[in-house]
Amino acid sequence: MERRQRGVSAGLLLLLYQISQVGLQNIPSVTLGVLVLNIFLFLNPMRPLSEVCLSVDEAVHKKNWQRLLLAPFHHADDWHLYYNMISMLWKGIMLERKLKSVWFAYVIAVFSVLIGVVYMVLEVLLVIILDDPSYEMNCGVGFSGVLFALKVLNNHYNPGRVSSVFGLPISSKYACWVELVAIHFISPGTSFAGHLSGILVGLMYTMGPLKKIMRACAAGISFFTEPDRPRDYYSEYYGYYPDYQYRAPRSYFDYTGGLTEEEQLERAVLNSLNERDFGGGTHNYGQRPYGFWFPPENSEEDMRRRRLRRFDR
Repeated sequence: MERRQRGVSAGLLLLLYQISQVGLQNIPSVTLGVLVLNIFLFLNPMRPLSEVCLSVDEAVHKKNWQRLLLAPFHHADDWHLYYNMISMLWKGIMLERKLKSVWFAYVIAVFSVLIGVVYMVLEVLLVIILDDPSYEMNCGVGFSGVLFALKVLNNHYNPGRVSSVFGLPISSKYACWVELVAIHFISPGTSFAGHLSGILVGLMYTMGPLKKIMRACAAGISFFTEPDRPRDYYSEYYGYYPDYQYRAPRSYFDYTGGLTEEEQLERAVLNSLNERDFGGGTHNYGQRPYGFWFPPENSEEDMRRRRLRRFDR
């Protein structure tokens, strides 16, 4: 497997133009880093493609396990790079804002390796089922497997949408499967097993145990935050004060006393009148409870005199 084009070419120039249109300031840090890494390795490959592509024969039989790390970030030509990185650009912008940068980088790293492992498992199954040892020689490169996994995550976090697959409106729930089959028929040279492995890893994260396993592995690392749930402001702020004990907010009933909005407004007016002494002093009813305060009952005559004093002012 050799690169068909080298250096700056039409696909690369178009990719750089698209990135400039979006604006570097609008691209989250991890997404931008992935784009830069793939472009850099396209211009300056660490090894020839035949020495970085991933296959059962190379990785398992010949024990070249470093290909698990190298294969996702190398591309066969400029258009292979262009289509993968344009997809990464939009998926990365949406998902990184959702998962936050540190967790998104963690997801990219785990997916890049795990998809290669699943890819080799699928190839071994094909060898066993079809009794065809040539599948062990199938060698793949590119980031498309990771992109299929990210597509599953994006559809999971944004359910109910309709995606356009080659101009056809498809429910986002099934879009990745339709795209998997369509790409295989339109471009038979693509790796069906590589794309399928990306979908399977994405489902392992959204519906299987992968997400829990990743959380458990990251539990001892302080800068990892649990995805899908923003960090609590008060717990983060008061973390600087070790003696502070966080208390859960009281229920809505504790604040309103079970009153309707009209009753709350009426009570608020009464509280305001009771707090103010129109002669300049203040009433002291002792320490008030936290929440909605019910003042002492007053006679109608007291209320009438206070209203008159208010107008006299």
